[in-house]
Amino acid sequence: MIYQNTLAFAGQLDDRDPLKDFRSKFLVPQHRGKDAIYLCGNSLGLQPVTAQQYINDQFSNWKDLAIEGFFNGDDPWLGYHKKLTHTLAGILGTKNEEITVMNSLTVNLHLLLVSFYKPTNKRFKILMEGGAFPSDQYAIASQARFHGYDPKEAIIEIFPRVGEFTLRTEDILRTINDNADELALVLFGGVNYYTGQLFDIEAMTKAAHHAGAYAGFDLAHAAGNVPLKLHDWDVDFAAWCSYKYMNSGPGGISGIFVNEKHFDDKTLNRFEGWWGHREDRRFLMPPVFEADKGAAGWQVSTSPIMLLALHKAALDIVEQAGGMAPLRAKSELLTGYLEFLINQINESKGDELFTIITPKNKEERGCQLSVVCKQNAKATFNYLTDNGVIGDWREPNVIRLSPVPLYNSFKQVFEAAGILASSVGGN
Repeated sequence: MIYQNTLAFAGQLDDRDPLKDFRSKFLVPQHRGKDAIYLCGNSLGLQPVTAQQYINDQFSNWKDLAIEGFFNGDDPWLGYHKKLTHTLAGILGTKNEEITVMNSLTVNLHLLLVSFYKPTNKRFKILMEGGAFPSDQYAIASQARFHGYDPKEAIIEIFPRVGEFTLRTEDILRTINDNADELALVLFGGVNYYTGQLFDIEAMTKAAHHAGAYAGFDLAHAAGNVPLKLHDWDVDFAAWCSYKYMNSGPGGISGIFVNEKHFDDKTLNRFEGWWGHREDRRFLMPPVFEADKGAAGWQVSTSPIMLLALHKAALDIVEQAGGMAPLRAKSELLTGYLEFLINQINESKGDELFTIITPKNKEERGCQLSVVCKQNAKATFNYLTDNGVIGDWREPNVIRLSPVPLYNSFKQVFEAAGILASSVGGN
């Protein structure tokens, strides 16, 4: 695509956009009487117009059916979570039985680590990205301590090379190989929350397995954002949240993936709960746990129907859009256009006022561009906010901007870049 820095060109792209009508399916915050330019889907996606109705439907079921809602009505609660797995399987690249919807993200990471972090005296180390999201750091460190290890000895963090912002795949793979004898687990984010870098999940998984370690991923910033093929890549396990690119509400329900090759592995520990028991025998109230088939066997507690309803409202929109393929196609164009316009600002000023630290290669990123401001970073961010552009601030000088294909337009990206230019005296 050869981009142009004109409103007319942005309008032409919008006119040709097969997803242009999907913006109307979301509720947008208002700024001075008109829609804000919302570029913060990497933190919290917008509310689907249908969300309230989906919730009200379940309120009605609760009112009319009470406890019988688990078994009767149009959407019996006992199996409601299964209504989401087909769409999620397409988003995550899995088989239906390899995923389930439950809990919140860090809780799920802990539950999965019960199964897949199996340290021994010789093999006890965990490799993770340096500067991972803090919750991942806390979870992994606490797991190491729980097993009797000093996190400083058990955790290997890999950082970008000096003068670089993102990790090189070759450095990750070399670190895995160099620590092969002691490595128990590789646990990375799919997309780094700070830089927006999409990691090579397939290559990392292959290297981890070659080293004799498990490979797991936190897909908070990847699920619904980038194409994933967890089953084909032979990933062991993963977890994600639903409130970013899957638009399922603040603190929305999480999900997990467990590769089918582990379903019958009796050497894996797991924390057990009633909701993970075989569904066909669950209400017989047996005293001994027998895991449900597939990833559902890792469930612990009763599904929160209201959170599932919000999730379903959002996932139904993804289905209507045709799944991840059209979303990804637009995302590449939309993010590329924002990148082009930011570079145009630098060219017009004769100075690199805004450095994009997210990889230039579209295969190594999703919607998000992380922009380092050379000067007056917080003032620039505040200027964007004051002028109706909602982005995301990260200390000390990074603004994250994420044009989401379901509800952002090319005109919006053009207007946002114009406001960014104005913040430094541009046109």
